[in-house]
Amino acid sequence: MATYIMLSTLTDEGRKTLKSRPERLKEVNKEVESMGARVLSQYAVLGGYDFVNIIEAPTNEVMSLLSMELGSRGTIKVTTLPGMEINAFVDMLQGKSTGGS
Repeated sequence: MATYIMLSTLTDEGRKTLKSRPERLKEVNKEVESMGARVLSQYAVLGGYDFVNIIEAPTNEVMSLLSMELGSRGTIKVTTLPGMEINAFVDMLQGKSTGGS
């Protein structure tokens, strides 16, 4: 499975929803799993984004569907980045096989 970093910013509607229903965060994580991905870790952050999520998904297509589904609700804006584990990155730079992961 591939790793993705999803940066998200709440919209005004998203802030209202989260304030009245903080448990919604965990409900969304269950929805992510129902779409074939898994939230590995999640952080509320200060700055230009409200949340940083580390997500594992089998394909770019699954992650694209997930990003579109979540973004289409009007409660968050998402930026999704593919991530590469640092040891695999170093191996790649040294010309070693990464084994497709």
